[in-house]
Amino acid sequence: MLGIIGGTNFLAKSPFEHAKEREIETKYGAVAVLLFKFNRKEVAFIQRHGKHQNIPPHRVNHHANIAALKQLGVEKVIGVTSVGSLKIEIKPGCIVIPHDFISLCNIPTYYDNELVHITPKLDEELRQEIIKVARELGINVVERGIYFQTQGPRLETKAEIAMIRQFADVVGMNMASEATLACELHLKYANISTVDNYAHGIVDTELKYEDIVRAASQREDLPKLLLKLVEVLA
Repeated sequence: MLGIIGGTNFLAKSPFEHAKEREIETKYGAVAVLLFKFNRKEVAFIQRHGKHQNIPPHRVNHHANIAALKQLGVEKVIGVTSVGSLKIEIKPGCIVIPHDFISLCNIPTYYDNELVHITPKLDEELRQEIIKVARELGINVVERGIYFQTQGPRLETKAEIAMIRQFADVVGMNMASEATLACELHLKYANISTVDNYAHGIVDTELKYEDIVRAASQREDLPKLLLKLVEVLA
């Protein structure tokens, strides 16, 4: 079963908006999941910011989201995130398929009371499947990139961006948390990062959250890519 977690990219509308909603109870909280069938196989979609689109990034219940997908029998998870570019050559409007990530604080875990260590990673096979489908659709994607996760809800300072751009290619607030928890529950996880702005200080234009949402919500390539991935992976 395929699971998809969407974020700012889906604040305007979801390509799965006509799916049937089901509330999944987990030990970490309840999650509203949209379920729809494709070729007689179910696909699960979670809106990261909640069904009312009002959950800020620092309040997203990643534990419950990933646990709900696990309970539903999901084996592969595609996380879709809106990111800021840390490099001039990675322009707003493009899509990055990260191959690795950095998150150095507030790292979530299911093992708060156990001595368990995992090595978090993105699933390379699922990553390559996303890249292959994008190529077939004629969608130009950046096939490698390092995602740096920061703590929301505020955006980063110019000084912070100047530092982290030395180590990463894009910056966001959610992917590393999802990927880590998915690994702990033995789910295959890969990410589609839509570049919707340059990070603070990369260019002279003032960075506003409203502009990020507007850019993310107007994308046409993302729904096309996701629907084809559902067809191939579900």
